[in-house]
Amino acid sequence: MRALAALAVFSMGAMALAGCNKDKGNATATATAATSETAKPTKELTFALVSHANAGDKYWDVVKTGEEQAGKDLGIKVTYQGSGNPQKQAQLIDVAVSQKVDGLIVSMANPEALKPSIQAAVQAGIPVITIDSGVEKSAEYGALTHIGQMEKIAGQAAGERLAKKGLKRVICVIHEAGNVGLEERCAGAKQSLGKLEHLQVSISDLTAATATIAAKLQADTTIDGVLTLNNAVATAAVNAAERANRPTVTLATFDIDANVLSSISAGKIFFAIDQQPFLQGYLPVSFLKLYKLNGTTVGGGQPVLTGPGFIDKANVEQVQKFVQQGMR
Repeated sequence: MRALAALAVFSMGAMALAGCNKDKGNATATATAATSETAKPTKELTFALVSHANAGDKYWDVVKTGEEQAGKDLGIKVTYQGSGNPQKQAQLIDVAVSQKVDGLIVSMANPEALKPSIQAAVQAGIPVITIDSGVEKSAEYGALTHIGQMEKIAGQAAGERLAKKGLKRVICVIHEAGNVGLEERCAGAKQSLGKLEHLQVSISDLTAATATIAAKLQADTTIDGVLTLNNAVATAAVNAAERANRPTVTLATFDIDANVLSSISAGKIFFAIDQQPFLQGYLPVSFLKLYKLNGTTVGGGQPVLTGPGFIDKANVEQVQKFVQQGMR
């Protein structure tokens, strides 16, 4: 009887153990299936960045580096195209919309020319973030936010520094006709300085730009300052001052590259305003991914500022290594 009882107890235990193992196996299988479902890769997101710059612009090369790094970090496919022709830029935006990209990043140097294309993207359900230029029209056109600097405020800050240095006759060199951001920079500087004269050159012909600035400095020796709005034009101004034999004229600029930083170190350029173009490429990619992920937006209706920051002899060495890496 004891043997039979023991056998019965053993059998019941074995059955219970088998049941537990079966339940455990089912639970494991269910958990594995759930994990596999969660781990399935989602559709690869594709964002398009369309700038107002032609190929080879060093400033926009850094923006491109930023968006490429964000794409790698976040697993996003990001394309980059640009054109200094507003109509061509609008066409590039239209192409991106027709390709049904998941997000659009646009600089608006000429907002009115891009308005129909950007609004078409918004109407198609494509989230848009504007960068660099066009902050005043960004929200009106339906963009989620704008990333960059307030150009007029940056111009005012530049003008204040030039005024503190005692400058009386400053020329502001505009290198792209119709670019509202450049006009705002000069307008801001004029507010701080009291008066300012514009000088028009073309970014596409830096040799001619050098000659134009040099001729102006030779013709009017009362000019004591030159404010350029682009790193390449800044180097043209350095060459122009040397050609005009005006070593004491004060030069300042917006945007940086290795040549500008070298000129700051050598005392040929007083300061440069840095608006951190790497961030203008990186941040919109991350913001768009967050928006696609959970509908969040950044800025609260205000632009996300990346500048202005000043680079002069006091901090130029800190920035040079990052410029060499293509990060500034």
